[in-house]
Amino acid sequence: MKIESACTSILVGKKASIDGSTMIARNDDTFSPLTPQRFYMHAGWKGEKSLHVKSPLNGFEADLPENGYRYNAVPNVENDKLGDYEESGINERNVAMSATESTYGNERALGFDPLVKDGLDEDLIVNMVLPFIESARHGVEYLGQLIKQYGSPAGNSVLFSDKDNVWYMEIVTGHHWVAQRIPDDAYAIAANQVAIQQVDFDDTDNFVWSEGIQEFVDAHHLNTDKEGWNFRHIFGTMNEKDRHYNTPRVWYGHKILNPEIEADPESAELPFIMHTDHLINREDIAQILGSHYNETPFDPYGHGSDADRFRYRPIGLNRTQNSHILQLRRDVNEGLAAIMWLAIGMPTFSPYVPFYCNANDTDPSYSKTPKTFDIDADSAYWLHRLLDVLVEAHYTQFIQADRDYLTALNRDYREMIQATDDGAKDLGDKELTQYLTEANYKLVDHTKQATKALINNYVMESLKLSKLTFNMDKNL
Repeated sequence: MKIESACTSILVGKKASIDGSTMIARNDDTFSPLTPQRFYMHAGWKGEKSLHVKSPLNGFEADLPENGYRYNAVPNVENDKLGDYEESGINERNVAMSATESTYGNERALGFDPLVKDGLDEDLIVNMVLPFIESARHGVEYLGQLIKQYGSPAGNSVLFSDKDNVWYMEIVTGHHWVAQRIPDDAYAIAANQVAIQQVDFDDTDNFVWSEGIQEFVDAHHLNTDKEGWNFRHIFGTMNEKDRHYNTPRVWYGHKILNPEIEADPESAELPFIMHTDHLINREDIAQILGSHYNETPFDPYGHGSDADRFRYRPIGLNRTQNSHILQLRRDVNEGLAAIMWLAIGMPTFSPYVPFYCNANDTDPSYSKTPKTFDIDADSAYWLHRLLDVLVEAHYTQFIQADRDYLTALNRDYREMIQATDDGAKDLGDKELTQYLTEANYKLVDHTKQATKALINNYVMESLKLSKLTFNMDKNL
């Protein structure tokens, strides 16, 4: 049983970003609006031979290598029933991974290389890869070997990055996949549809692929084009669901980053590799991942016809359990470089809180999440879900205050990160890890106080908006 649903991914090369960072980002969307998650640091290990993982969903199981790096992760709370789904993190070698973007191969290709029912799926893919990789490309190659060994039970796309490179890997059948390096000066957006287009098999610096994929395509007559080798055309789908559920999200992301470009939101030929005439910052990515076709006829909160407002699936959803931006900075030393910006809950209304990844634990409000809402619990997940509910309940009245709150926090985060960077310059490795762990606690506390203040204000304002009211003439 695959419980994860449709996500949206963004990848940014180092020369396309405003500060030279590489960034990979994704919304983690589930089938249910209520799939609580927590955020924790997984300690590294050395010489442990008994580490073993097993999926409660499809029975996949495997032994882990004896040595593994520390990494952070955002798994399900009910992992014994729903599977781990650790989703995203950055390991202590400053390699980032986000997994997965559900991706769907077509019936022609799957007919000759079916999915493997008990293969390595999304629920354990981070556990099996992130603790063991040394670079983004190594991540692609390492996962490729696992898919060769175990097979894949679903179409999955995976994002990898290090400080110099960004890679996108699409696994589309039981054993076949292609990965493409995002050019340094480019960005890419993917949304549950095979995204990679022309593959250059002579360019091994920028493409990696499964063993025998060219022969597989030739043997089964899968290439529908007269010229070229277009991975999207060969393995992807182009149906009505894609036109209403998938491609419009890519279109809207391009619209934000390239507003002058004219394109059809239902086009199956939207480019994968894209360039823009300005440098991309973290706020651009957050805007896309929290968006709902804002300022277009397709906005569910807008004033268009019902046919338009509900024509396309938005990017930000009530089913978004977390949204993350994994940033690897180049203008600081290695110990400070990795920051995970994490929005627990709907990124439309909740902030991306920065966490230095060179840390040894996370605030308990993130690492310990109750299965159900508890007003007395100290839980980041449920605090932000409460915020989401209040804003959406009175969207017109509350959205501006929410925007002001997010803007203020973004300003505060920049100030706090700069102060933390400045204070870390003369610290040794162990001192630095402890210092950054404490800095993360301060960032969480600051966010918590701002969020509670806003919620308190919303509750009081909501009481004034009740429809169970009646104004009498004072003279009566």
